Amino acid sequence: MKNISKPRFLSAVSLIILITVAVSLNSSVSEGFFINLQTFLSKYLGWMIILLANGFLIFSICLIFTKYKNIRLGGIDAKPAYSYTNWIAMLFSAGLGIGLLFYGVAEPIMHLNSYPGMIEGNISYNAGKAIGLANLHWGLHGWAIYSSLGLCFAYASYNKNLPFRVSSLLGSKVSSNKYLAVTIDVIAILTTVFGVTTSLGLGTVQISAGLNNVFDINESFVNQILIITFITLIGLISVSLGLDSGIKRLSQLNMILAVSLLLFIFILGPTIFIINALIQNFGAYLNTLIQSATWTEVYDDTSWQNGWTLFYYAWWFAWAPFVSLFIARISYGRSIKEFIIGVLFVPSLIVFIWMGVFGNAAIYQVINETSQISVVVSNNLPVALFTLFDVYPVSQFLSILSLVLIVTFFVTSSDSGALVASMLSSKKQMNINDDSPILSRITWAILLGILAAVLLYAGGLTALQTSVVITGVPFALIVVLACREFYSSLKNEV
Repeated sequence: MKNISKPRFLSAVSLIILITVAVSLNSSVSEGFFINLQTFLSKYLGWMIILLANGFLIFSICLIFTKYKNIRLGGIDAKPAYSYTNWIAMLFSAGLGIGLLFYGVAEPIMHLNSYPGMIEGNISYNAGKAIGLANLHWGLHGWAIYSSLGLCFAYASYNKNLPFRVSSLLGSKVSSNKYLAVTIDVIAILTTVFGVTTSLGLGTVQISAGLNNVFDINESFVNQILIITFITLIGLISVSLGLDSGIKRLSQLNMILAVSLLLFIFILGPTIFIINALIQNFGAYLNTLIQSATWTEVYDDTSWQNGWTLFYYAWWFAWAPFVSLFIARISYGRSIKEFIIGVLFVPSLIVFIWMGVFGNAAIYQVINETSQISVVVSNNLPVALFTLFDVYPVSQFLSILSLVLIVTFFVTSSDSGALVASMLSSKKQMNINDDSPILSRITWAILLGILAAVLLYAGGLTALQTSVVITGVPFALIVVLACREFYSSLKNEV
């Protein structure tokens, strides 16, 4: 416990318990309050959220072409700690994997059903727009946020020898003010823990729905607790093994299973249709990127964007301290240019391919009326992926493979979240080969599982998810300040 910052650790744990109890005892009131607050922020600050998301994308891309692009994270002689394949696998597993499994089928169909700009009878336009919106929400803009903050973390820690904390990114005036620094770091810990907790809880619902769909196992609360316990135990083993032996190995398994599932759908599904759609989707995405990325819905009398684009951007902001710090932790030895290409463009390409294969396979079923997937998505979102498999000759095998992949992705997110929370609550700077205290990592891993179970029982997951998104808006401003401090440091180095 020597390397644990007691003010950060104890303050964060105390607030987590307090907030969890408050939300659990008043779940409906809390949910209503947070939804109203989110609506208020979207209505009056939606323009700012859109500008910030685009600003981080421009900032990341511009850095590739500056004189700072060859600066190496860790110094001129620093060598990458992980191979490129392992690096991509880990950052993808922690930052995105489970989201694509849940929404890869569901989101394009949801847009096809509900987007207010769809043209009745024009399936070509509507399908392309649905895939394009999914790519907008999961692609470049989200990863630009991780890229920007991740660079700030990596440069501050490896080139300036500062602790892995958000407060370290804001300059000496902030980091030297003990109370302000602790407050900022505690907020980052809370955002990380509740972000991972809500995803763990909501993912449990998907696994439970999948088990019911495939094996006819009841979706009872007892079974959901068993699922959380199982995931927590595996995560506990992984996080105890450390980054190299635990998370890295799981991430490798994730990518193997994910690629296998993708190839099965591509080969067994409407292959030629998917290839043609991928080409058309790519052109449409590039052609409408600026228009879609700056759309504020100002002339439309709907609130569609509040629940989709603005919600996603705020969610990316909220997850930034967790994913960005983890990416920074595994990016020692990369140049700035290499970091941006690996964090911004490679995952975005994977998103494009995944949405293109799974989304278009689902849209093909809608067009040809080979399944009821459109109705299923409207009524029972968690089973959308499994419904896609029903028309395939090996549907049972694909469903089981998906369930295994969902579990491994969630375990990776869980132990990555525990690792990051432990790093944020550590006392001193760690060496690149060091992991945070094992007792701290185990504590956070267990706490994540307990929180997910409590909130799932009390019905407070939706309220907490909305509250986490709300924290993303002010945290985005912290990222702006961090980027400013980072760029100033670059100018002083070269």
